Amino acid sequence: METIFKDLKVIELAGVLAGPSVGYFFAELGAKVYKIENPGTLGDVTRSWKLKSEDPKEKTSAYFWSVNAFKEYLSLDLQLPEHLQKLYDLIKEADIVITNYKEGDDEKLKVDYKTLSALNPTLIYAAITGFGVNSPRSAYDLILQAESGFMSMNGEPNSAPLKMPVALIDVIAGHQVKEAVLIALIKRAQIKKGSHIHISLFDSAIASLANQATNWLIAHQLPKPLGSLHPNIAPYGELFETKDKQMITFAIGSNKQFKELCEVLHYSALSKHASYTSNQLRVSNRSQLYALLYDYVKQFNFKDLFNSCLEREVPIGKIRNLKEVFDLPEAQAMIRKFTYNKQELSTVSGIAFKFLA
Repeated sequence: METIFKDLKVIELAGVLAGPSVGYFFAELGAKVYKIENPGTLGDVTRSWKLKSEDPKEKTSAYFWSVNAFKEYLSLDLQLPEHLQKLYDLIKEADIVITNYKEGDDEKLKVDYKTLSALNPTLIYAAITGFGVNSPRSAYDLILQAESGFMSMNGEPNSAPLKMPVALIDVIAGHQVKEAVLIALIKRAQIKKGSHIHISLFDSAIASLANQATNWLIAHQLPKPLGSLHPNIAPYGELFETKDKQMITFAIGSNKQFKELCEVLHYSALSKHASYTSNQLRVSNRSQLYALLYDYVKQFNFKDLFNSCLEREVPIGKIRNLKEVFDLPEAQAMIRKFTYNKQELSTVSGIAFKFLA
């Protein structure tokens, strides 16, 4: 485990996914992270989010462990003065506090920024809300996916709106909080002052609409469900089946890549056809293009096609289930064993990088 933040102390007053993912990030980099859980509610609600297949005798779900390893757990009921004082004692020595309270709840519990910064002026206070500091709405990722337009774009053409299979808005918000906290740490090193950070899940979602937002705001094209297809690029996301029944897809982002794909498929004339010589033309004629490519892909076994694409730098991917994913050497390299709370658990590191000298 990296130890770059070994002298950092983090107080996590957040639950579910977004806030705890920030604490997990710092814990993996060596920080001392105290996760505060209310004994009256049996702690973080995700402890109870168990699959049917999980052992009912286990007290904690697999979901919980996705963002909560490497932390020290403290059971505190902040409505009790003696418990609140224990938290205040920690705050005085802390560097970062992470919260995700609804409007006004932080003040009721006396853990708002004004109160805690008075105890520790160099404290970095990172607050996560659902729809902003003035909104009383509680927010789960599903609601944010619905309200921010993601579900309206997701799914197959003419299908019902569809949520993504991970809590992506929470994940995105967590990353944005990490970025903000890291900036605040730099600021604190320069001017010796703390910061009050606020990020709403709704703002994170809107900011992450990227090209789909500008497709509407600039090009006035209302994004609609396209399945795996990309509205700006073709062929990109179309699904193909190889001769040996493997499902694959291509991400062709340039004319050169399209030419190389046609070479791989022994169909070089296609890249010169007047209907497909530019990306915009390929987008306009993608249905016909897909039908042509499908018949050619069907003539190849996956391994041969995959290797040929790699040699010619044609972006190709196999549609893999999670068993297949974690059999890949790249995924195996991210898995590590660790001992925590007298349990040996297998987890995927949230750190996707290493610090180099």
